[in-house]
Amino acid sequence: MNKNMGALVMALDQGTTSSRSIVFDSNYAIFSHSQTELAQFFPQSGWVEQDPNEIWQTTLYTARQAMEQQDLMSEHISAIGISNQRETTIVWSRLTGKPVYNAIVWQDRRTADYCRKHQQHGLQKMVSEKTGLLLDPYFSASKIAWILDNVSGARAAAERGELAFGTVDSWLIWNLTAGSVHASDVTNASRTMLFNIHSQDWDNELLQLFNIPPSMLPAVFDCNACFGYTAEPLFDGAIKICGVAGDQQAAAMGQACFTKGMLKSTYGTGCFALLNTGKTAVQSQHKLLTTIASRLNGEITYALEGSIFIAGASIQWLRDGLGIIQSAEQSGQDAQTSDIDQDVYLVPAFTGLGAPWWDPEARAAILGISLATGRREIVRAALESVCYQTLDLLGAMHADWQTVSDTVLRVDGGMAVNDWTMQFLADVLQAPIDRPVITETTALGAAWLAASHAGIWPDRDDFASTWQCQRRFTPNMCVERRNAKVNGWNAAINRVRTAP
Repeated sequence: MNKNMGALVMALDQGTTSSRSIVFDSNYAIFSHSQTELAQFFPQSGWVEQDPNEIWQTTLYTARQAMEQQDLMSEHISAIGISNQRETTIVWSRLTGKPVYNAIVWQDRRTADYCRKHQQHGLQKMVSEKTGLLLDPYFSASKIAWILDNVSGARAAAERGELAFGTVDSWLIWNLTAGSVHASDVTNASRTMLFNIHSQDWDNELLQLFNIPPSMLPAVFDCNACFGYTAEPLFDGAIKICGVAGDQQAAAMGQACFTKGMLKSTYGTGCFALLNTGKTAVQSQHKLLTTIASRLNGEITYALEGSIFIAGASIQWLRDGLGIIQSAEQSGQDAQTSDIDQDVYLVPAFTGLGAPWWDPEARAAILGISLATGRREIVRAALESVCYQTLDLLGAMHADWQTVSDTVLRVDGGMAVNDWTMQFLADVLQAPIDRPVITETTALGAAWLAASHAGIWPDRDDFASTWQCQRRFTPNMCVERRNAKVNGWNAAINRVRTAP
């Protein structure tokens, strides 16, 4: 292929369990790709951490590898887009660039008591009205407060203006620009619980509530803004960074869900369903989140979101924790050959339950086990749990937004390539679901942001017209059997809930 300058764009897709870089050509095809796994640490029950330096080094490594695979130079890459795991919290020194503590991952629940005290003081309404979020450990604000209160000298340094906070996008931008840019995009900012999604700015009342100095915060830009240039020593020359979005918002853009009423669900470490609500910030009455889907050239779009903490992570646990499968790819075959007469349920509340339950104290359970139960039935239960949780999310969305039942769900992410799981999802939802030709939609969305800003990919409408369905899955399970299985799930999840 001709590697003329301006033909290629690179997406840095920094996820919870891996970092990867994908170079796309002008036809949206993957030109080169590099990926490496990322370690997680679990110091205590419910705590989840990562090494910020490993996040940065693995991202840089995969970017360099993706370029080296095709002998690319910086002049061949017109722009870089970034998508990232959201809410994960990093605090570092502005003087040295070194983190003061490990990254506290979005799954971490250590601040559950802290958030509960704020709830008991009647602060949930104010927080929800400003941010669209719930008072929950999931979001960044309580994680920042924990670092400032528990790391020696951190609060004093923050008060002196010496510390910077960022979600993973900000951390990557800081390192990519050798510390010259401290910035975030509006979608990541909207997940911190410090950002007013209506005024679209950091909120002083929230900063006071969590006792966080405003000097720690990054500047907030549009998703398709210019975030600076890479420092020349990183590659062979500078590359423009001009697209940033949190992973779920990036996936929605990669799925071309630009129109009000469109719905996508991404199946990665967790599962996240986003419903485009246009210019209206719909306040959920059923424990969903109101979030910013995008801000492009100053134009804001909102979404309703349902967040499931554990999806693909349960398959990783079966592989790495229990050792009962060798690879994620094996899971579909195991489910296919399992004993379908056994109704085993895995409720994956390893770090609590997300939407629509929001129960941080709940813990995982496997129910319905008999002496005939083997590993295949447990693997199937793990896959099925993702589909049941999606049903719970869409039920809440339908209650908040009546047109959801008329919307075809677009799916993506690592688990979306599993045909067995996607067929079971269609059966449980009793509705069709569409899987696109390009399932790397998170990276594709980040690439589109950067490439459209750089003028080498089309605008929103023309890009949406190129979306193609690879396969539509339609229900084929009888309704009576489906209803019985869903009733079993509802009974199982009620067994692990700690809150009414």
